[in-house]
Amino acid sequence: MESVQITDSGAAARRARFGSLPERIRQEDMVEEKVAVPSDPARYAHDPEGSWRSFSCLAVDLGL
Repeated sequence: MESVQITDSGAAARRARFGSLPERIRQEDMVEEKVAVPSDPARYAHDPEGSWRSFSCLAVDLGL
């Protein structure tokens, strides 16, 4: 095969930008570590007044 000469400046710019694959990203650069916070028991406490909002019931939705 014969090599093709790039004469168009736009084609040369595309070849310079997209002509090769990007560098690999290391696994250490893709992982983020965070410190775990202790569970807040007040956050999951039972609220009798607001507990009806948590459940879906067809009879309630229909107003029966």
